[in-house]
Amino acid sequence: MRPLTEAETRAVFEKLGRYIGENIQLLVDRPDGTYCFRLHRDRVYYVSEKLLKLAVSIPRDSLVALGTCFGKFTKTQKFRLNVTALDFLAPYAKYKVWVKPGSEQSFLYGNHVLKSGLGRITENTAQYQGVVVYSMADIPLGFGVAAKSTQDCRKVDPMAIVVFHQADVGEYVRNEDTLT
Repeated sequence: MRPLTEAETRAVFEKLGRYIGENIQLLVDRPDGTYCFRLHRDRVYYVSEKLLKLAVSIPRDSLVALGTCFGKFTKTQKFRLNVTALDFLAPYAKYKVWVKPGSEQSFLYGNHVLKSGLGRITENTAQYQGVVVYSMADIPLGFGVAAKSTQDCRKVDPMAIVVFHQADVGEYVRNEDTLT
């Protein structure tokens, strides 16, 4: 487990910045302690510094995971967020999308959000902006990228895609073997 390099930190913060903007600072300096990002086997973990000090005594080969896995680096060194980061992204999300109850199941199966399933969308959401997807009961379901801006969503036909799917809580069931 090692600290992120400058290039890795930039890639992680750029990806997080798409969803939570300048609230990244709130993610690191929390009232319950200081948290940091660490890399272990191409996966980025979000760890409290207290837990990190205790984990120093465990050999790297024996360490499976530490903290919360936020995502992983692909073989081409691009950072991909995991659904396990949803609980930390949702409270700080700048742009949100709410889906209708009939469209929740479709999203949880890994499909994009269509205009017909769109309940609400945050004002001034730009095209290709990272959004957190909620149910109408304000339960975070996943996250994605806005395919259309807020203004374009009003005039588009009902079968058009408005949010590209990236991750959802249904992945816990679909990919339970690979999530750590």
